[in-house]
Amino acid sequence: MVAMAQSKDLSAADQKFVNEAAQGGIAEVQLGQLATEKASSDAVKQFGQRMVNDHSQANDKLKELASSKGVTLPQEPSARDRATKERLSKLSGEQFDKEYMADMLKDHKMDIAKFQHESRSGQDPQVKEFASSTLPTLQDHLKAAEKISTATGVKNSAMQK
Repeated sequence: MVAMAQSKDLSAADQKFVNEAAQGGIAEVQLGQLATEKASSDAVKQFGQRMVNDHSQANDKLKELASSKGVTLPQEPSARDRATKERLSKLSGEQFDKEYMADMLKDHKMDIAKFQHESRSGQDPQVKEFASSTLPTLQDHLKAAEKISTATGVKNSAMQK
């Protein structure tokens, strides 16, 4: 079981958001590293590297915020994200590219919804600010993922808005 952040300073909803953001950020970095190694398309490799860079930076900001609140963050991705990494690690070439990009589309749409909700409804001002300031980067990631997915031939429900 992954340790959940506990803080008397944060509401249950804010704690849940911080935990999920930490786990998701770790997963994005790990999957991005996998993409830099396994992707056949230069665009997918570059996208993977961008995920490593941008999510590492966001993870660092979240660690600082959590530390200031006395919150211990999870140190590994969720079980769902670990399963995704396991599945993707068995693929290569164009098949990897398509599956990875489909996952990035789906994942970033979910992340954007969570970050938008937290930026509007969060209780803690610093957690709300983290969500608000991270949101434009996630939206840029989704736009880039949509463009690359079209180019790599991803045809699934992840492309639907």
